[in-house]
Amino acid sequence: MKFLITISYDGSKFYGFQRLNEEASVQKVLEEALTKINKQSVEVKGAGRTDRGVHANGQRVSFKLDVNIDENGLMMALNSLVKPYIYVKKVEKVNDDVHARFSVKKKKYIYKINLGDFNPQLTDYVYQSEYKLDIDKMKEVSKLYLGVHDFHNFVSGERDDYTAIVYGIDFFIKDDVLNIVFEGKSFYRYMVRNLVGMMIDVARGKDDISKVAAMLDSKDEISGYTAPACGLYLDSIEY
Repeated sequence: MKFLITISYDGSKFYGFQRLNEEASVQKVLEEALTKINKQSVEVKGAGRTDRGVHANGQRVSFKLDVNIDENGLMMALNSLVKPYIYVKKVEKVNDDVHARFSVKKKKYIYKINLGDFNPQLTDYVYQSEYKLDIDKMKEVSKLYLGVHDFHNFVSGERDDYTAIVYGIDFFIKDDVLNIVFEGKSFYRYMVRNLVGMMIDVARGKDDISKVAAMLDSKDEISGYTAPACGLYLDSIEY
């Protein structure tokens, strides 16, 4: 049987989603738990390979099991093994052709910035800027990102194709925390953090919006600021 699960996790407790030798990772914890349930080895596929320190509200993960178990039983068994820093929110049986990563139609990420006083309790969960940020300028920058672009200057690592589609970027403030919501088809390594980083640099007056335009239009390598991982959340996945 093939399953697709929805999970949330505290990224500050892991070295990212992807399995990395003996380091604690979300994939490693899930696979060890599922192997106990299945009585033999299980490999999982995540919709997004979140980096160290990045959180998730709605990561999706697919895998196959040989044991006969229903959705509710699997959710209870998994949660008994993966809590407290991972929580299984939903379990679905799916067709064999469903793949957590390759079947994705849209992803939503949220980046959180504390606009209030520094709060040590939020250190691992929001970016706490030491600068006053002009949110109107951040919104101006965000408009440049919309649509189809070659995002090579906003992506870490080598790829054959850096083209991605950003459908929308929205802003809202709740409890002195600025939430920047990104929706798109594909987001590559460090891409959201680099997009936010340039928003921050323009919003605090370090760079001009023309640099952002150049980063999108030029084939030359132009580096920018990478916002910290702590503020980033993989919020939801659509299939």
